[in-house]
Amino acid sequence: MPISASTVGRIRPFDFVMILMADDAPEPAPNAPRTRNSGRIVAIAAIGAVVIAAAGFYAWSTVGGNTQSASAGNCSINAELATKLDAAAIGDVAAFGTVDRPFDASALAFNNADGTSAKLSDRKGKTVLLNLWATWCAPCRAEMPALEELNETLGGENFEVVPISLDLGTDEKPKRFYEEMKLDGLPFQHDGQMGVHSTFKNEGLALGLPVTFLIDGNGCVLGALNGPAEWASEDAKRLIKAAL
Repeated sequence: MPISASTVGRIRPFDFVMILMADDAPEPAPNAPRTRNSGRIVAIAAIGAVVIAAAGFYAWSTVGGNTQSASAGNCSINAELATKLDAAAIGDVAAFGTVDRPFDASALAFNNADGTSAKLSDRKGKTVLLNLWATWCAPCRAEMPALEELNETLGGENFEVVPISLDLGTDEKPKRFYEEMKLDGLPFQHDGQMGVHSTFKNEGLALGLPVTFLIDGNGCVLGALNGPAEWASEDAKRLIKAAL
């Protein structure tokens, strides 16, 4: 089921850490991909603003990093697959929405656990569930064990869960969190400048944290889920299997 205002209405205030951008932040490009729904991102942002006011979050701005413009690259919309994914987006993953315009995310850059540079294209041929999180985001931390369980259940040659920590600066805090939670079944990636989030935000696909993207083996974004989800649920597994 695509993202809608009614879906967002089911997200409790502290379930989703919304990041408000500065007034001078760039607007999404006119041809930027969106998740399919009449309300789509605008409705979510409007409701999110009310949620933040009620919860007392403060606004802050992300910093640059991956700044490539909106581009379809070699990607195109697979209408048949999008229909399958929309049908599978129910229950615990009802907030998932497919994109209505192609976006190539293969050039997204981040760091591996050993500090070496990596790109999403390094996982070419593998469907990826890309999760953006941070240690200061309570719902992000809460869903990490479920992401690990999903990766251990379905991960392999054709699929992988790829969390990217957006903790600013060094990777010390997120690595310590991995150790404390014993997340041995999850790969570790880090983007200390939040550039990956900025890229998705500029494309109109990311609102805050956590946010999770389903991406095919060519690096083409299939859809996104803004907010937390129960990723170890049968609903989540059906969604992933629909993409494989």
